Amino acid sequence: MTFTLPGFDLGKFVRDTLAEDLGEGQPGGGRDVTSESVIPADARFSGVMDSRDAIVVAGLPLAEAFFRHLDPDCTIETLVHDGDRVAAGTDLMRIEGRARALLTAERSALNTVQHLSGIATLTQAYVTAMRGPGGNPACTLLDTRKTIPGLRTLEKYATRQGGAQNHRMGLWDAAMIKDNHVAVAGSVGEAVRRARDAGVARIICEVDELDQIEPALAAGAHHLLLDNMDPATLAEAVRIVAGRVPTEASGGVNLDTIAAKAASGVDYISVGRLTQSAPAADIGLDFQPL
Repeated sequence: MTFTLPGFDLGKFVRDTLAEDLGEGQPGGGRDVTSESVIPADARFSGVMDSRDAIVVAGLPLAEAFFRHLDPDCTIETLVHDGDRVAAGTDLMRIEGRARALLTAERSALNTVQHLSGIATLTQAYVTAMRGPGGNPACTLLDTRKTIPGLRTLEKYATRQGGAQNHRMGLWDAAMIKDNHVAVAGSVGEAVRRARDAGVARIICEVDELDQIEPALAAGAHHLLLDNMDPATLAEAVRIVAGRVPTEASGGVNLDTIAAKAASGVDYISVGRLTQSAPAADIGLDFQPL
């Protein structure tokens, strides 16, 4: 199994997650007291992870890493792949190995797959709604920085499995000038100019009024975020920009409004709730003794 993401340490993630669950460093911690007291040391299990919902799958390689960390000799058969859309009742993975180890890893593995699959599933629902009747097939869905601390790389991986494209990964890979930056700088144009003069390679500027568009472009913005505009105002903003830079709709976007906003002609729509509000997928794991 090979699972790599830029800036993500899979081994550390697995170790830290299991250490938290086992209570390492806590008085009496560092053990799975239930499995140790109830399950014989030589017992073996086989199990099937399945989805009780129709979902877009994400996180199976991480689940495998949890099980193999505690039982390197376990047998794992992955039945579907991350990014697959599966029906309710679909088997995702078969596992066989030492019962204590598999039970200790179970919750960490399931939590991860449930969370990431929930994000991927919600993301695909937004993509479908955006490109549906009256929408804009050419529009691209973006995620945001509204992620759980420590899980950004994984959550943004999950949005990709659902069909979105990553926006900024963090504060370092592009300037995003928002209303609070503008308030300190004095104007949209001045804020963009300062970023340009600092040599920032990619400058995204939020505008919430049509009369901010030309000053932002004149100062050197590379991308305009059109914030909290209704579809008619978005269409007028797109007309003013006239293809000079990419345009992005943001704010007030939900499954009921995204098609109309996409139909305005914007290039991108960003949705914070992809990572901020996605419900966990209903995924279970049932074991049988061998």
